[in-house]
Amino acid sequence: MTREPQVRIARVSALNALPAQFLIGFCIAILLPAYIRYGDFQTALGTTGFANSFIAATVALILGMTMLSRVTAFPGTRTFGYILPSFIGSFGLAIAALLALRLEYSRIYLTSTFLSSIAVFFVLSIYLLPRTRRRFYVVPGFDLQGLTLPSEVEWIRMRTPAVPDDPSAFITADFRQDHDPKWDRMLAEAAVQGRTVLHSKQVLESLTGRVSIEHLSENNFGSLMPNRAWRHAKRVIDFLSALILLPFLCPLFLAIAAWIRIDSPGPAFFRQLRVGAGGRAFRIVKFRTMREEKARGEADATAAMTLVADDRITRAGRWLRRTRLDELPQIFNILAGQMSWIGPRPEAISLSRWYDAEIPFYLYRHIVRPGITGWAQVNQGHVTDLDAIHRKLQYDFYYIRNFSVWIDVLIAIKTIKIAITGFGAK
Repeated sequence: MTREPQVRIARVSALNALPAQFLIGFCIAILLPAYIRYGDFQTALGTTGFANSFIAATVALILGMTMLSRVTAFPGTRTFGYILPSFIGSFGLAIAALLALRLEYSRIYLTSTFLSSIAVFFVLSIYLLPRTRRRFYVVPGFDLQGLTLPSEVEWIRMRTPAVPDDPSAFITADFRQDHDPKWDRMLAEAAVQGRTVLHSKQVLESLTGRVSIEHLSENNFGSLMPNRAWRHAKRVIDFLSALILLPFLCPLFLAIAAWIRIDSPGPAFFRQLRVGAGGRAFRIVKFRTMREEKARGEADATAAMTLVADDRITRAGRWLRRTRLDELPQIFNILAGQMSWIGPRPEAISLSRWYDAEIPFYLYRHIVRPGITGWAQVNQGHVTDLDAIHRKLQYDFYYIRNFSVWIDVLIAIKTIKIAITGFGAK
């Protein structure tokens, strides 16, 4: 949406601040259930397990708030959709810690604080939604034509070089353009006043979740270097979580393998050379979802692609692809250090060579370990043509630039939703 600028002062609610939200959440979700159940804190403290439950609930509230604010900072997210996953995760971790430490706790109190936390933040989200609409004031030279942008963002074209009266304004300019000195002075004044002045390229990346690579300079490559500390920590988490989950997944593996063998002749598993971190080849392991006589195609890029309504896919394979269960055997690749749970998807060698020859900077996606699921998969789904691959690469670059625990948490939540809906399956 674009419109002419109007002089108005936007009210920024104090409830947008995390300390204010914590205070409300603490009073309603932590203190109120304790008062209702026990009457006063002296009585509550004398109750078995209350102190442990009170501390665990407070920590869970803080962790849930932090998770919610971090994951909803990424493009394509709305607060409503992540309140429940955030607090399920935080309270789940708190209860797991209590169980691991063999501490006594109150199930009723923790349940009431969990439900109250969800209710409080749903109400806060409803209240804040119309008050958190972002307005971007656009300096001439930033062309919005042909761009698909979120509807919840308001674009205001600036006609005169004057700092907007709106204190919540985001002033956006294309710094690659040569602006009139009057506009340059306005941008400088806005920055001195503490206003937010953004490069149009940065704004588009934050709204679309893609990093443009048409004119990637050496400095841009430097800014795309992934967080080394998280890369090492992530490897430890990947290995330990895979090691813990493997015994529980083995019965499921046996059942799926038997179903595949009954559904169509051939082995239960499909192995194929893929390109991994550092451009090194490794052999990926998946459940076979195609007929055996047509499932292979390491040398032929066309054969390595999976098309819409591909007739090579078996009946069992179609369901496995929709639910993403065909990817689970890659847990062995994770244990071997070849893959991660989350990262850019590894391509077949033939496809990787083709894309590398056609798309500049394609090789750079191999700077991190490939994953079973990734930012491109949860936003775009399965793709095959070069234009779509180009957009997929932009998603991969965005993931690398924002490489952190929070984007991985967001991808994990989105992946669960996709496994249920079957988005992007081929």
